[in-house]
Amino acid sequence: MRAIILTLTLAGLLAGDLYSADKKKPLPKPLRALLITGGCCHDYAKQKDILQQGLERRINIKIDHAHSPDKSTKPPLKIYGNPDYAKGYDLVIHDECSAGISDPKVIAGVLAPHKMGIPGVNLHCAMHSYRFGNFRVPVKVTDPNGKWFEYIGLQSSGHGPQRPIDIAFENNVPFITKGLKGWTTQREELYNNIQVLPGTKVVARGTQSNAKAVVAWASEYHGARVFSTSLGHNNVTVADKRYLDFIARGILWATKKESWPIAQPKNESFDLNSKPQPASQKKKIKR
Repeated sequence: MRAIILTLTLAGLLAGDLYSADKKKPLPKPLRALLITGGCCHDYAKQKDILQQGLERRINIKIDHAHSPDKSTKPPLKIYGNPDYAKGYDLVIHDECSAGISDPKVIAGVLAPHKMGIPGVNLHCAMHSYRFGNFRVPVKVTDPNGKWFEYIGLQSSGHGPQRPIDIAFENNVPFITKGLKGWTTQREELYNNIQVLPGTKVVARGTQSNAKAVVAWASEYHGARVFSTSLGHNNVTVADKRYLDFIARGILWATKKESWPIAQPKNESFDLNSKPQPASQKKKIKR
């Protein structure tokens, strides 16, 4: 019982930190977000919880999960075949690694809520999902294999080694980058840029040795705001305060809640370690 009371007290303190500026106003309803995770090459079992905890500590948001523990490039996510999967949500956060999902009808279903105006936030391997055909050359958004890139706002086909990336922000979307300073990540993957689509606004660029690429950007898709970043491969990056602050600002921009405050959790920590995966279950994918 004491633990429950402590948890509720901490939650109340956080809400107070977020909205103490005007105590006469009732708390707004929290944003409802669906976080999609699962698939190849990442520790989604940990990252889904890090993202939920870190974001819920910072902004007025309630995150639900659509998670698959499957480690293939075709995770059997429950959203597939259900174009209404985001009904009742204010935002969809795509963090899945579904590079092998290539059925245009399935992809159309994933895009359906965004076509209807639900904002999107896309993290890391979402940029390398739902692709087929010759995606290593520039595609047209009118092409069958260009639909996901149209939503993302940028086309990427692969990445380099896991090495630190120097992050430099640009002022094309001032709210997202307000108060943020460039930093150098620990081991991360720098995703290439086949093309930055018209209308996309660069938010941050990354440099890794001699390679450079756009690593965060903002766009619109059928009237819905979309924020994306290719950063977020390893748990240590996802749990980084600077990364979580960045994603929180991207969420508020995408949902047009720029007036909402952002809390700064103190003494924040996460459990970053997962149990070793049996060698027989480890799979690699060229991305």
